[in-house]
Amino acid sequence: MKLIYQYMLCFLLVVTTCLAVTAVAIYHYTEDLAYRHTLTELEGYSDNLQKQALKIDPATGNIKNITAESLDLLQQTLANDRIAIDLFDPDGYRLYPQPRGDKDQRPAFSPKILKRLQDGEVIYSRNGQKNRPQGLKTQDPTTYVVKPWFNRDQQLKAIIYLGMPCVSINTSMQNVRRKLLITFLISAIIAIVMSWFLANFQVRKIERLQKATKQIKHGNFKVEVQQTGNDEISDLAADFNEMAHSLQLSNEEIQRQERQNKEFMMNASHEMRTPLTTINGLLEGLAYDAIPKNLRAHSIDLMRDETKRLIRLVNDNLDYEKIRTNQLPLNQTEFDAVQPLSNVVSQLQASAKEAKNQLQLQLPPKLPVYADYDRFIQIIFNIVQNAIQFTHQGKILIDGQRLPKEAATVITIKDNGIGMTPAQLQNIWVRYYKADPSRKSTKYSESGLGLAIVHQLMEQHHDEIAVTSHFHQGTTFKLTFYDAAVIQKRQSSPR
Repeated sequence: MKLIYQYMLCFLLVVTTCLAVTAVAIYHYTEDLAYRHTLTELEGYSDNLQKQALKIDPATGNIKNITAESLDLLQQTLANDRIAIDLFDPDGYRLYPQPRGDKDQRPAFSPKILKRLQDGEVIYSRNGQKNRPQGLKTQDPTTYVVKPWFNRDQQLKAIIYLGMPCVSINTSMQNVRRKLLITFLISAIIAIVMSWFLANFQVRKIERLQKATKQIKHGNFKVEVQQTGNDEISDLAADFNEMAHSLQLSNEEIQRQERQNKEFMMNASHEMRTPLTTINGLLEGLAYDAIPKNLRAHSIDLMRDETKRLIRLVNDNLDYEKIRTNQLPLNQTEFDAVQPLSNVVSQLQASAKEAKNQLQLQLPPKLPVYADYDRFIQIIFNIVQNAIQFTHQGKILIDGQRLPKEAATVITIKDNGIGMTPAQLQNIWVRYYKADPSRKSTKYSESGLGLAIVHQLMEQHHDEIAVTSHFHQGTTFKLTFYDAAVIQKRQSSPR
């Protein structure tokens, strides 16, 4: 069954049940009210009749001035309301209407009923035959009151019976039933229409989720479900939107990784193909004597350089994978970083001068660092070499500071080279990525693995590296090396 019909059925069942219960309650209340009104009216007639027709002789205490003619007159007055009057003496014998046979010469009430009447109890009956006097004109269901009359001495002098056929009340209740049925039908129709609108409103929300799910199925993770209201379906829509956003981010990350993998394969192939092509061309030239004898030694030197370049490329990749998989052990010790930093500057000073760069070192007398000595030099060397590659006629500053409160040493390498855009800055740790594609292969940086290795080494040290860059303004690398106690604490707690 469709969900909309399930909703409609539920709504309709609830509404019709409420309507039915309400209708039954109203019907019974109306019926009870009608009978109570009739009984009250009959008892009021009895009281008025007692005041007007019943006179007690003060000397004898007997009833006087009540005659058959006066009762006939009262009976005619009440005939329009179909009210019947019967009068009995204290023993239950009929006084009015006049007895017409031996049947009327017997008490109309049982001894038990007479006892109750003698005790002053008024007997009421809504629509039954029980406790009715014998010998009445009609045997139809009647609403009646049987009331005893007493004198001043509280002696029972007469018993009056006033009854009204139930047909009048039944006719009124039939009208009530008909009106309630019409009201119920109209309300049921309104309930069906309202349940359709309410069910359709809820189903539309679910349909929006269904359509969005199909969009997700077909790869559209940018879909968003409109949220209306504060119900559970709206909460589900909000959760769905969060899920879609997470899937979108995951999909973008997967695509980025795929692009990086493709670029990695292309770059790796390119980096290896260039020296291999050079070596192959030189070997063919030597094999076919296409290279003059005076250039053969130079050709061999070129092949040796390209071979070394291939070896470095393979070693860099192996180092990167070892570092990434924590297979490269570190021998972390505390040492003074002033001398190794000075050595790096000395090694790269010639490259810096060739690019017309100023390579400056600004350090305190002592600069303690806790790290693997060889890997520390590799980190600084790669970053400074990268700065030289992307800076021309500029300045490269290596600054070192000790932060005792943080138990760390901070080394900053700042240049005013070409800088990077935010998009380029996001990919600098990717293997073979170059911010400037025109510099794919230079004598300063051959593979594009330098910064990727730096990033992995800093993570393996449990230290921190941060980069800020502005396009055409320069780049700053900030390296934070923590002391042994801090490193041990960082290693023992999840990062």
